[in-house]
This record gives sequence, C-alpha cells and structure tokens, in this order.
Amino acid sequence: MFIEKVEKETILKPLQVVIGIVERKQTLPILSNVLIENQDGKMRFTATDLEIQITTAIDIGTGSSKTSAITVGGKKFQEILRVLPDQSKVTIETKENKAQIKTNKSRFSLQTLPAQDFPKLNSQLDSARKIVLPQKELKNLLFSVQYAMAQQDVRYYLNGVLLIVEGDKLRAVATDGHRLAYNAGTIEGNYDKQEIILPRKAVVELSKLLADSDDTVELEFSTQQVKASFSGITLITKVIDGKFPDYERVIPKYTNHLNLERMVILQALQRAAILSNEKFRGVRFVLTEKNLRIISSNSEQEEAQEEIETDYHGEGLDIGFNVNYLLDGLNNIGSSTAIFSFGDPNSSILMTTPDNQEFRYVVMPMRI
Repeated sequence: MFIEKVEKETILKPLQVVIGIVERKQTLPILSNVLIENQDGKMRFTATDLEIQITTAIDIGTGSSKTSAITVGGKKFQEILRVLPDQSKVTIETKENKAQIKTNKSRFSLQTLPAQDFPKLNSQLDSARKIVLPQKELKNLLFSVQYAMAQQDVRYYLNGVLLIVEGDKLRAVATDGHRLAYNAGTIEGNYDKQEIILPRKAVVELSKLLADSDDTVELEFSTQQVKASFSGITLITKVIDGKFPDYERVIPKYTNHLNLERMVILQALQRAAILSNEKFRGVRFVLTEKNLRIISSNSEQEEAQEEIETDYHGEGLDIGFNVNYLLDGLNNIGSSTAIFSFGDPNSSILMTTPDNQEFRYVVMPMRI
C-alpha cells in the first residue's frame, strides 16, 4: 500500500504546484514523471527538468503507510485526478512497476519508474545571499517586467529576467532587444551588489505560484542557483550564465511628456490593431498640439484611425511602433494613467506611471 483513502483534492493541489515544469515528451522518460515520497504521514511531490526543480509537501496523516517512493507520469496522473468525481477517496497501491489508482468505482494502472533514478538537483547554494520579502511584492515585480523577456533567443541571456540586489533595492529587468521593462522594490537590509539572470521558465512558474499576500518568500542567490522558499513550496533553479545588456544606457530621459488615461489609449490601440499588418503589427502615432492620432493599415489597403484629445504641447511627431509591445506594457501597469515620453521620430518611446516612480518601459520605434 502506498496511500489509503485520501481525498483527491488533497493530492491534486500539490501535484498542480509542481506539474508546470513537466513536459510530456522528454529525452529522459523519467523527467515526464513526478516523484512522490511518502514518509511519516507526509507526502512530498517533486518535479524537475534538470534546470529547475519544484518540491512541495502535504500532511496526509493516517492515510499513509511506512516510508515509500514512486514516480508516475505527472500529466496523466493529474488528468486522472482532475476528472474523478468531487470528494472521491483515492487509494494508491504499488505492484511491481505499476501504480494502481483506485476509487469506489474507478481503476487506473499507471507505469512507474524507479524512485532512486529520479534526478534531483544538487544544491549549489554554498555562501548564498539571502533576502526575505512579501510574496506579493516579488510577484508584482516579476509581473511588471516578464512580458518583455525574449523567447528562445540565440542570445540566451535575454531568455530570462535580470535580478539585481543592491543596498535596500531589488531590481528586475527584462528585454528582448526590441523593448525593455524595468522595475524595482525596497527590501529590508543593506546588501552588496549581486546580479543573477533568472531563466524564463522559473520566472513564469514563480509568477504563477507566488501568492498575492504579505506572507514571505525567502530567496537565496548563488552564482549557480537561486532557491525560493514560500508557502510550503521550494523552487530551485539554475541561473543563466551570461552578460546582460547595460539597461541603464537603454532607458532614455525625455522632456516631451504625454499623459493618457490607460483604458482610453489601451482600447484605441486594440481597435487600431485589428487592421494592422499581421506580420509587422505596426501603428503610427501622429502627435500634434492637444491631439494624438493612431493610424494603422495593412497590405489590403485597409486603414484604421483613432483620435484622442490630449494635454500635449511639445513638438509635432510622427512615429511608428509594434502595437503588441505597447499593449503588453499597458496591460501590465496597475495605474489608471500612462505617461508616454518622446524624443525624435527615430528614438524609442518611454512609458512610465505616476503611481510607481521606479517603473520604466522602453519600446524601440519601427519604420512604417
């Protein structure tokens, strides 16, 4: 017996915590599996892809037997539990190389692989730096920049978020070479400067798993690994080895500013995007005194035009951008106002908010 008559929700919840990093098709079959360890009334779930590892544990009390461990196909096990009727009591028995999952009326037999073959990540956190902050602050920090990360770029150091601990600040930066997002938060303590690049997958999982609460998360940094511990979850990830671009050089300082209601500009851009070129997604900002026109067109000679009254008194400007990049920024700021700052038609645009003095979002212009 592995476990006896435990409610399906009790097992499904921790399984869903670790399952995000499990891929169905792996070069190593065991990486598609989740390691489930049963010891002293606790059930521990672990998943890894050799770069990142997530572990969480639950208390199942009398429903457990003596120390035992199995690995089963993570996605299949999750799907089985998900479709079982609510309040189902689940019993798991292990026989030879199979896990028998039983409820009142259902029976499933899943292939297992030896638990001792499961490749746990070795800790490389000797002399690690440690910081503690509320989960919601780290979650908001990652959320405010992660959309600007590159996806599978050959410049591998762009496929993640740069975290910088310095003094009493934790800074986060992401860029894909076409736009850059920057934000910073205050932490307790006073730290020497340390930079690490958190891989994309770890950023996505942390954003998903961190709670919107004041409960704390403990972050441990070393030159090889980062460990995040929160709410009974431990996430360990390798860091990306590489030199991140000099983000301070990319963030411009402008004197021409345009204050816009976030929802007004967001909805205008969403409408203009419908008739933008599907490949390049370009829109033009034509800025004159007290007026902003947003123009888009496509290869079928179709055109959309939006007009917004503004408080702008600077020089006239005609400049093009990728509309998706602007929408990403507007969708990820909490403020009701967005401040756009401009240089000349060949310069990037800077988006800030009055509510957060630290946030910066830079988008490169495009020729249209």
